[in-house]
Amino acid sequence: MNKPPAGTPSSSPDRDMVPGIRDVAAAAGVSRQTVSRVLNASPNVSAETRRTVMAVIERLRYRPNRAARALGTGRTWAVTVVTHDTMLYGYAATLQGIEEAARVEGLAVGVRVVESDREADVRNATDYVSDPSAGGVIVIAFDAAGLAVLRALPGSLPAAAAIEPGMPDVGRPAICLDERHASAEATRHLLELGHRTVHHVAIPSESEHSGRQAGWRRALGEAGAVIPPVLAAGWDVRSAYEAGRVLAADPEVTAILCGNDDIALAVRRALYEAGKDVPGDVSIVGFDGVPGSQYWTPALTTVEMDFVGLGRTTVAAMLAELSGAPQPAVSLTPPRLVVRESTAPPPVWRAATRPSR
Repeated sequence: MNKPPAGTPSSSPDRDMVPGIRDVAAAAGVSRQTVSRVLNASPNVSAETRRTVMAVIERLRYRPNRAARALGTGRTWAVTVVTHDTMLYGYAATLQGIEEAARVEGLAVGVRVVESDREADVRNATDYVSDPSAGGVIVIAFDAAGLAVLRALPGSLPAAAAIEPGMPDVGRPAICLDERHASAEATRHLLELGHRTVHHVAIPSESEHSGRQAGWRRALGEAGAVIPPVLAAGWDVRSAYEAGRVLAADPEVTAILCGNDDIALAVRRALYEAGKDVPGDVSIVGFDGVPGSQYWTPALTTVEMDFVGLGRTTVAAMLAELSGAPQPAVSLTPPRLVVRESTAPPPVWRAATRPSR
């Protein structure tokens, strides 16, 4: 076998070459600035161009230089996510979006769970992410624990947050999905079907001014409908099931807006055990758009939320903080009502409109 001349590499130059941003731009037929905008989740890029650039990034296996990007910041080119929960759909899908965007940026991702909003737990989480090895910080502040950490972070720490609408200003880039309009739309959908009012089972993070509850109240108020007392449920489905039993025992209840899809499933079970048909006797609307909810029996009417997009956008906001760049414009798919099989006119309305024989 002939040996290659001395100094000749044993593998092809293309295999050993590390692609740079210029290579991505050339292969995609765009400028370096356009590639940078895609990497920073700028809304000033068309969907077609974004898909083309992302396809080239994956094909070339381009990864930004972490060491070069860390120079001058004093912090590792990484992101640490602080969250109270990693299992519930909204939290998990937001984490998915963070991981996807961080992977493109070449960011290492770590997760720090804060157990509660007690002072000791908040201090432990804050101390952990204050170390420069933690990199930038993203707080999923959908609850009291996350919000407490967000408020306790040192001002010098580059951080961004995913929050619930209606939360007070935290002095950080804080991004939310505006649930008010979709919640009002879901409530109006039930009222337009003929329901006199809509009951609400709330998730723990809700307040009178939070998006889901504010939209529900607004729609009922605009329609002149009675605003029933809110039934609070915990993050556990058992508490939602108990709330469902209370509602199932009330013959006046014909429509329920649930704080999330897990609550809707538990309430559906309580109604089933009480002999109530969905949607024949009671209509149910969920919230979040959990994958698979269209395959429930009946298929769940729900509000779909772009949690993955929320996670991606928080990465762009955190990177702007880390680099001192201006904050990018936020471009998220707004929450939307998806009507399926779990909503219908109430029994009295159907009986009144049924043609006589």
